[in-house]
Amino acid sequence: MKHEIICPLRSHQMTIRPTLADSRKPATLKVMRASSDSTALVPVDPRRRIVCSMRESLVRLHGALILAEQQTYERLSGPVPSAEALLDLLQKDPWFTWLHPIADLLVRMDHLLEDDTCDITDENVAHLMREVDGLLHPSVEGEGFERAYYEALDRAPDVVLAHFRVRKLLPRAA
Repeated sequence: MKHEIICPLRSHQMTIRPTLADSRKPATLKVMRASSDSTALVPVDPRRRIVCSMRESLVRLHGALILAEQQTYERLSGPVPSAEALLDLLQKDPWFTWLHPIADLLVRMDHLLEDDTCDITDENVAHLMREVDGLLHPSVEGEGFERAYYEALDRAPDVVLAHFRVRKLLPRAA
């Protein structure tokens, strides 16, 4: 039996779920076949599922970190006028450059997931997990990313929750 999941990277269509009223109608083979044909299921091997899950958790962590940094930045420098201005700050302002290693890791995960010619091997997955584990070590005595990450965890509960969700996906030995 093949296992299938909906991968957020591969699914661009929304699946419409039947309503409670629909469930009272008897299902016919024609209706069931049409329903299964319209479902955007992608066969996913366990390694791809692990990378998809880790990517999704890292995206949430990255978003929480961006919001936390934006709030601190705005307290010190005034409001950021638009989303475009925030994107410009994220790319160029030294205040936000410490976030680049997470963005770089997400880009590499995207390339791995989108490259159909590349098999996702156990070694690929183990390497990514080691990279994530190595990156997400906050330290009060650290410099650069470690120190900034520690400070973000200290002031933003959403960052703590997102951090916990990422750490939960890492193997115990990592």
